[in-house]
Amino acid sequence: MADTDMQEPVYKTDALIAQDIDAYLETHQHKTMLRFITCGSVDDGKSTLIGRLLYDSKMIFEDQLAALEADSKRVGTQGQDIDFALLVDGLAAEREQGITIDVAYRFFSTEKRKFIVADTPGHEQYTRNMVTGASTADLAVILIDARKGVLTQTKRHSYLAHLIGIRNIVLAVNKMDLVDYSQAAFDKIVADYREFAHSIGIENFVAMPISGFRGDNITALSDNTPWYRAPEYFGRTLVDHLETVEVDATRDIAKPFRMPVQWVNRPNLDFRGFSGLIAGGRVKPGDPVRVLPSGRTSTIRRIVTMDGDLEEAVAGQSVTLCLADEIDCSRGNVIAVSGNPPQVADQFEATVVWMADDELIPGRAYWLKLGTQMVQATVQAPKYVVNVNTMEHLAAKTLDLNAIGVCELTTDKPIVFEPYTDNRTLGGFILIDRISNATVAAGMLHFSLRRSQNVHWQALDISRKERADLKNQKPAVLWFTGLSGSGKSTIANLVEKRLYRMNRQTFLLDGDNVRHGLNKDLGFTEADRIENIRRVGEVARLMTDAGLIVITAFISPFRAERELVRSMMEEGEFIEVFIDTPLSVAEERDVKGLYAKARSGDLKNFTGIDSPYEMPVNPEIRIDTTQMAPEEAADLIVNMLLGDIM
Repeated sequence: MADTDMQEPVYKTDALIAQDIDAYLETHQHKTMLRFITCGSVDDGKSTLIGRLLYDSKMIFEDQLAALEADSKRVGTQGQDIDFALLVDGLAAEREQGITIDVAYRFFSTEKRKFIVADTPGHEQYTRNMVTGASTADLAVILIDARKGVLTQTKRHSYLAHLIGIRNIVLAVNKMDLVDYSQAAFDKIVADYREFAHSIGIENFVAMPISGFRGDNITALSDNTPWYRAPEYFGRTLVDHLETVEVDATRDIAKPFRMPVQWVNRPNLDFRGFSGLIAGGRVKPGDPVRVLPSGRTSTIRRIVTMDGDLEEAVAGQSVTLCLADEIDCSRGNVIAVSGNPPQVADQFEATVVWMADDELIPGRAYWLKLGTQMVQATVQAPKYVVNVNTMEHLAAKTLDLNAIGVCELTTDKPIVFEPYTDNRTLGGFILIDRISNATVAAGMLHFSLRRSQNVHWQALDISRKERADLKNQKPAVLWFTGLSGSGKSTIANLVEKRLYRMNRQTFLLDGDNVRHGLNKDLGFTEADRIENIRRVGEVARLMTDAGLIVITAFISPFRAERELVRSMMEEGEFIEVFIDTPLSVAEERDVKGLYAKARSGDLKNFTGIDSPYEMPVNPEIRIDTTQMAPEEAADLIVNMLLGDIM
C-alpha cells in the first residue's frame, strides 16, 4: 500500500473528549433504576447468576478479574472456567460452604438501565435475610435448579416476595446444562410452579431456561435451547427482560401525600423545619397539611433542600418542610395531606414473619418500629400460621423460626399507619427484642381492629398530681423481685407496716394474693407469667394515678416484663428491689414445700428449677438476705424510698 493511501489517525481534542464524557454522564444520569432480588433454595445458583451479570456487563475491573480467576482455580474450578459466585459470596464462611449467608448488594449498568441486585440467602436458616433484601425490590428472580424442581424454600421465597408486594416475578430455571437443555424438564418445572403460584395469588410470571455458569439466555439467546424461540415461550434473554420490564415508578407519587418526620431541623432560632423522606404523593408550598397523631393543621411555607427551595416535592425525595404555623411536631410524627390523612390506631391485625431462633412469646412486649415511629407492642397468639407447601391455615400457639402467621397486636400508644398494600412505609414494621435489641420479626399491617376506634381515653378533671398532693406524698412503685422463698413477701410486708406508721398511704400487691382473684385464670407457663405481670403492672399504674405508694412482691422472672412495667410509670417512680437470695438458701427455707415438688417433677415450670430467672442488671435497691435480716432490710428500703421521692 502506498504511503498516500494511508489515513492519518484522528485524535480528539480535549474539548471533544469532554463533550463525550458529558454526553455519557447525561445519558447515564437519566437511566431508570431497577431494584431486584435473586432468591430460591440453597445452591440454586443465585450468586453465580449475579456474577455472570456483572461479568457480562463489564462491571469487573482487571485486578478483580485476575483475583477471580486465581480464586476459581484455588477452589477447584477446572480449565479456564470462572466461578462467578465468588464475585458475590464475600464472606469467608460463604466461600467455604458454597452458600450465601448475608444479603449481598451489587450495582451494575447496561446501555438501557441501572440495576441494584440483592443476592439473598437460600438456606432456610437465613430466610430473614431474604425478607430484608425483598423489602425494597421491584422484581424477584426466583431460581430453580433444573435437576431438583420446585422445593419448599422456592415456595417460601415466592410467597414472601408476593406478600411483601413484588408483582414482577421471573422464574429462572437454572443449570439447564446439567439436564442436557431438556425442554420436557423445563416444561414440567414451569407447570408445577404455575400451579403453586396461582394458589398464592401470583397470576403472571415470566419463565426462562438459563445457565448462569455457561451464560445460556443471560445476555444472548442460546443455541442450546432452540425450542425456547417458539411463540409459546417468552423467547427473550434475562437481561432483555430486566432492561425493558415496566416498573411503575409513579405509583407512590399518585398516592396521597405522607412524610414521616425523621428529624426536627433547628440550626438556629430563625429556622425550624421537619426533615424526612416523602413516602407518598406530592407537596407544594401553600398545601394544607395535618400533623399526626395530634391532628394539628397548618400549611406548607417552604420546601428546603441542600440545592435550594423547591416548588414541588414528590415521593422518594428527602426534603425539609417548613410550616406556616408553630405547631408541635417531632420525630415519629407524620405530616400528611389535610383532607385525606392516614389512620391512627393502637390495635391491629398483621402478618408476621418470625425471624428469631427463640419463638414468639405471646403477650411479651417488643419494640415495634414502623417508619420513624418506635413504640412498645405485644403480639397475641397467632390466629393461624401458613403452611407454604399447601397454603393451609394451621392452628398454632406461637411462631418459631421462619414461621408466617396472622396475629393481632397492640401498641402502648396510637401510631400513624396505612395498610401495607397501600403504603409500604406506613404499613411495614419490624419487631425488636427489648433486651438484646435483635430484630426478631418483620410484619405487614392489614387493618386496625374496630375496638381500637371505639375506645377513647377519657380526660379527668382531677389530676394524678392533685391526688398525690392531697395525700402529701409522691406516688411510687416498689417492685420486689426474687426467687420463691427469697423473702420478698416478708420484707414487703415489713416495709408497708413502717410506711403505715409514718402516715403514708400504701397498697401491697402480693403474687399469691392476686392469683386468687384478678389472675386466677392464669397458669405458670411463660406466656401466663408474662400476662400475670402485665396485669399487675396496669393495676400498679392505676394506683400511682391515685397517688398511692404501691408495693409489689412477685417473682417476675423475666427482665423484659419488669422493664415493661417500668415503662408504664412516670420517670423515677419505678424502684426495682432485688431480693438477692441464692437458690440453695431459698430451697432450704422452702416453707411452702414448692421446691421439693418441683424437684420431684410434681410441679412444672417452677422458677429456678425448670423455668429461668433473669436477675436484674441494675436494680435501684439490692438486698442480700444472707447478710441482712428482714427488719434491717425494711429499714434500709424505707429510708432510701423516702430520701428519693420526698
